[in-house]
Amino acid sequence: MNSASGSETAAPRRGARPVTPLKVVVAGAFGVGKTTFVGSSSDITPLTTEEVMTAPSEGVDDLSGLPDKRTTTVAMDFGRLDLDDDLVLYLFGTPGQYRFWFMWDQLVTGAVGAVVLVDTRRLIDSFPVLDYFERAGIPVVVGVNGFDGEFPYTEDQLREALALGAGRPIVRCDARDRTSATRTLVTLVEHALSARAAADTSTVPNAGAAR
Repeated sequence: MNSASGSETAAPRRGARPVTPLKVVVAGAFGVGKTTFVGSSSDITPLTTEEVMTAPSEGVDDLSGLPDKRTTTVAMDFGRLDLDDDLVLYLFGTPGQYRFWFMWDQLVTGAVGAVVLVDTRRLIDSFPVLDYFERAGIPVVVGVNGFDGEFPYTEDQLREALALGAGRPIVRCDARDRTSATRTLVTLVEHALSARAAADTSTVPNAGAAR
């Protein structure tokens, strides 16, 4: 899994430019639409590890605000998106429940960045997720998944509620819609590569004076 990182290049196809694979994580709290997002944006039939929720999960998984939730990811989701002839995204969707977070450290290894999906009906559930990526130092784009097509808050309101700095992009998206999900991923790639370029520049002595 870790081979799909931004620092490695796949073998070139004959007559084509070398393909650059980027590993991207799609994360978020329980029930925010991660599996749907990966499925709608993937060029291949996605790998999913969804299982039907059973009685033992009652009282453990908070289903408030999710009356129709019947399945849950227990390991990961995986998809692939060809953004261009020479740029491929490998999408790794994380499980949402806290009891499965022990897998996150493996899933994020080598990732160029992460889309953190949030549900404005349950914003408080997003704080631990955002804190995780803040500590990990991984570039993040916040995808506001508009359930039922509703976006009741402005970007400024969301940025204040989530305590997000101006440098962290917020994108309104519909996890069910391929165009919307792809646009969110493009925003992440641009943000992550920009952050990487800025970090590389800051490590060069007297970079600002270079001619």
